[in-house]
Amino acid sequence: MFIRDDVYADYLRFLNGRTVMEVDSFSSDYIRRDVVDMILVQKALILGGFNKSFEYQVGNVNFRNTKLLEQGKLLLSFDSYWLADAQPLQHALFISDPVIRQGEYYAGLYHSPDNTKVTALSGFDALKELSAVSTPRWRTDWDTLQKLPLKSHVIEHEWIAQARMVSMQWVDFMLMPLMPDKKNEYILEGIHLIAHPKWVVLLDGSRHFVVSKRHPDGERAFAALQIGLAKLRALGQIKRAYEQAGFAPDWSKMQVLKPAH
Repeated sequence: MFIRDDVYADYLRFLNGRTVMEVDSFSSDYIRRDVVDMILVQKALILGGFNKSFEYQVGNVNFRNTKLLEQGKLLLSFDSYWLADAQPLQHALFISDPVIRQGEYYAGLYHSPDNTKVTALSGFDALKELSAVSTPRWRTDWDTLQKLPLKSHVIEHEWIAQARMVSMQWVDFMLMPLMPDKKNEYILEGIHLIAHPKWVVLLDGSRHFVVSKRHPDGERAFAALQIGLAKLRALGQIKRAYEQAGFAPDWSKMQVLKPAH
């Protein structure tokens, strides 16, 4: 399995020697949406009767994963996909039931701590002074940004490059999941980003796991995944995992960034 290096580091810190089946609480300094995904998909596979172990290869992984899945060289992705990104690949991928359902995903506006233009953001109309970065390859993210009245929409396909551009203030902000246990702060390799303390944006889509149809174990793994996800959903563990991870905004402090009318 190919895993982004920062995600894998937080995954190991969060587990702290435990197996994924021993995890029953997702409150931790090292938890984030990517780590919740990793643990839930493995739990679901085991609950569904798929017990093969995985080997991890760490690096700056992005769209290479999708190509390997299409080719059948990678069994599944531990990182969930937006439905809008998965559907065009249905010829090569099985798409699971949603782990994050439509209307449940709110993203923070992450920016450099020194970017006073973003920290001073007063509302929807003030976005016309700001720029944001993403890629059209992430359809839900890109469509969301297109609906915001920004000064410019900057295209960069690599996630780490996006984060670096925002940290350097070449672009004002990017959309990322909230990480309240880390004080909504992201630090890695000279990159330092924080989320706006007030504003969040609804990403209007659902997220799903994908399994390669062309991998020898694909059909069996997908069947097990669906069984396991149904069990986890019935127990309330999926919703609780993302809530405990701080995925839902603190509505006593935050508001959805949208037009006044």
